[in-house]
Amino acid sequence: MESYKHILLAADFSEHGETVAKRARDLADKYQAKLSIVHVMDNLLITDAAYGPAIPFDLDLTAELMAAAKKRLAKLAEKLNVAEDCQWMEMGSPKLEIIRVAEENKVDLIVVGSHGRHGFALLLGSTANGVLHYATCDVLAVRLHDA
Repeated sequence: MESYKHILLAADFSEHGETVAKRARDLADKYQAKLSIVHVMDNLLITDAAYGPAIPFDLDLTAELMAAAKKRLAKLAEKLNVAEDCQWMEMGSPKLEIIRVAEENKVDLIVVGSHGRHGFALLLGSTANGVLHYATCDVLAVRLHDA
């Protein structure tokens, strides 16, 4: 097996995010690989009983949320020593955007956190599960345990 050359951390800024980030950094160091980070903000919708879930958030609010997420991404990247050109902030379906960024940047390992849910929770879908099943490269799902 060849060693990994480009590792992509799928950052979600959850309380367990540091565990996943540390694993990605450790792997990048071990394989002397380039480390990149992607954070995907899900498309945001407001539900209004009169109109249904078709009213998008106010653009100012979306811009504020994106700006806050970009700051968190930059802070994490600084902590992990990831260059600015290896940081991506995307909006859309997390699993689709993570896979797209990985393919466009010739990533050979995606590192993502997973709660390992079963039954009904699994049917609702998870980003880690989607990435695991549709990525064309290796995926490491770091098991996260609820405190």
